[in-house]
Amino acid sequence: MKPFISLFLVVCMLISPLSGLVVYGEEAADTKGDSADNISLAISAPSALLMEASTGAVIYEKNAHEIRHPASITKIMTLILIFDALEKEQISLTDTVAVSEHAASMGGSQVFLEPGETQTVDTMIKCISVASANDACVAMAEFIAGSEEEFVRQMNERAKGLGMNDTTFVNCCGLDVDGHMTSAYDVALMSRELITKYPKIHDYCTIWMENITHTTAKGTTEFGLTNTNKLIKQYEYATGLKTGSTGLAKYCVSATAEKDGMELIAVVMAAPDYKIRFSDAATLLNYGFSKCRVYEDKNEDSLSALPIKKGIAETVGIRYKGPFLYMTTDGADLSGIQKQIELSETAEAPVEKNGIAGRAIYTLNGKKIGTVDILYNESVAAAGYKDYFFKTLLFFVP
Repeated sequence: MKPFISLFLVVCMLISPLSGLVVYGEEAADTKGDSADNISLAISAPSALLMEASTGAVIYEKNAHEIRHPASITKIMTLILIFDALEKEQISLTDTVAVSEHAASMGGSQVFLEPGETQTVDTMIKCISVASANDACVAMAEFIAGSEEEFVRQMNERAKGLGMNDTTFVNCCGLDVDGHMTSAYDVALMSRELITKYPKIHDYCTIWMENITHTTAKGTTEFGLTNTNKLIKQYEYATGLKTGSTGLAKYCVSATAEKDGMELIAVVMAAPDYKIRFSDAATLLNYGFSKCRVYEDKNEDSLSALPIKKGIAETVGIRYKGPFLYMTTDGADLSGIQKQIELSETAEAPVEKNGIAGRAIYTLNGKKIGTVDILYNESVAAAGYKDYFFKTLLFFVP
């Protein structure tokens, strides 16, 4: 049995001239082929990437690791930290956030928050997700971390944890400053983290228009939010996520879309205008939906305990290591995938918790495409003389 490789590590990416697939599990079938950036697509932007969200598999890439200014797609990481704080119950959606002089002074895209004004966390998330508000970003950074500087430190720490090796954040909103850089690949990584860990973000970033209320010393006024991501209206399957544009970054987008249960992430950076930004994203998404198929077995079916020989217990529980994911890029029908359990009828003590008891083997059209290990739930020691003595004694005692 081959050693276990973490579930969310790509075990093997398999692409041939006519077909391609990605297997996530313990063991993948052997094939060979080309890389994702050899696919020919009419993408005008200098840097782009298409990723399947559940597996993290890269379907297409064009200069995906080129270091570029990210503009407001920076806010994807800002939103991750906000939702992290919500998950930890460090903050709540109904908490009131006060706007500082520094936050109110932000230029670029904003919702014109005034010093001393308050808004709920829920409203601030809407301002960031829908209107790409720099002032709301800084207000939330200060609310969560005490200062924008500390919040940015946490952004970089979170980025490092996601493997975003091309990224350095200098601010939380994406305004052009020296050293504030990332890549299309890293944008896809943080986009995937946000939408898979916190799918509630879609409730915010799919809002097309909504009003917020400013209440200040000057009185109460309404302010209209309009989504900067025109794909929400233009692309049938769009689910988000974030746009960005500055003089140095040009036009960027991380566009998410879902069709038939599959969610894709299309990242476009440094497009020359906003129309090309969105058309490139649509081209990537259309390609992905036309070619990619994803199969997932969550392995939630229960496995019967195994009888165990020579142990201090009569049986030992077993479980799957995790789910099995398989993706193909040739449009193949995956309904024929079959699972076979390879497992001994009994186990023999001693066994160790998390030791390998067997495996689930997946095949497609008779060919093995991958496996998932089956593990012991607990350790069971070998029985000794005293254990056998007490078992015998109990047999005779009524």
